[in-house]
Amino acid sequence: MENNKNPMQDNHGRAHNYLRISITEHCNLRCTYCMPAEGIALTPRAHLMTAEEIVTIAQTFVKLGVNKIRLTGGEPLVRKDAKNIIAELGKLGVELTLTTNGILVHDFIDTFKEAGITTLNVSIDSLKQDKFNEITRRNYFEKVIENIGLLEENGFKVKLNVVVIKGFNDNEIVDFIELTKERNIQIRFIEFMPFDGNRWNKEKLVSYAEILSQANDFYGEDNVNRLQDRPNDTSKNHKIESYKGSFSVISSVTNPFCSTCNRIRLTADGKLKNCLFSNTETSLLDTLRAGDSIEPLIFQNIKSKFAMRGGMDDDAKFQDPLLFSKNRSMIKIGG
Repeated sequence: MENNKNPMQDNHGRAHNYLRISITEHCNLRCTYCMPAEGIALTPRAHLMTAEEIVTIAQTFVKLGVNKIRLTGGEPLVRKDAKNIIAELGKLGVELTLTTNGILVHDFIDTFKEAGITTLNVSIDSLKQDKFNEITRRNYFEKVIENIGLLEENGFKVKLNVVVIKGFNDNEIVDFIELTKERNIQIRFIEFMPFDGNRWNKEKLVSYAEILSQANDFYGEDNVNRLQDRPNDTSKNHKIESYKGSFSVISSVTNPFCSTCNRIRLTADGKLKNCLFSNTETSLLDTLRAGDSIEPLIFQNIKSKFAMRGGMDDDAKFQDPLLFSKNRSMIKIGG
């Protein structure tokens, strides 16, 4: 094994200890920034990881130094054997969490507790029902709001993921921050990012600077406190003076955090992506099914990681639709 101290260190000195696993491409929403309007061609079931394969691959990563695993989708909770997968991963002794749209959370409260999950990210892009329905192309607003409250009642730390899109929900930034006044939740504003089929353009982007400007204008600069970020944080964290919760901005477009990235992604069909924006993938599932070791492939994939955004290291490249259209749509990556 190469580099015994950090076997999953790339050529830029970054050690990788955080694995995001997409366990399904299916979702019960159709969010405009995540899925093309015409839908996606789903991978045949035979080419997707089974529950046993997910756990086996996860065990390999844990042996190599992964100490945090996040389950994603699609929507991870729509998978029929999701409870079993969560329970088995909960036995690995790592920090286990997941990102969900919240619709099915009420059926999983006990499963989460038994697996040792303490924090969940819930995606919700508007606090207005009509806008929620528009962006998700579905009508689950009341259930999502109800289940966010249910998570809080059961002692989970809740983080709300909000993709901010200019002219759509950027006028709700303060409304979201106001949720943190009496509730110990974190609002995570996410810059709108380009992926295949989501009709991204820079005009829809609301930058970190613009989000912070809104907060400063409303609360006063002296009352918007910059918090200390944890190592490898993707978010720039803030708190309003005297408020219980906090808010943060994930600025993948305007202020990328690539220099401290410790994340790797496993797609539902068993392919390893070393960057959210990478056009290249490494199939671990084929090798696993052939009975061979996947470790050499993991090392090779991580060593090939670009310094920034899958090689799109300047704004001109990052805005080139020919480049980011070669990537998967967000729903098939898992975020």
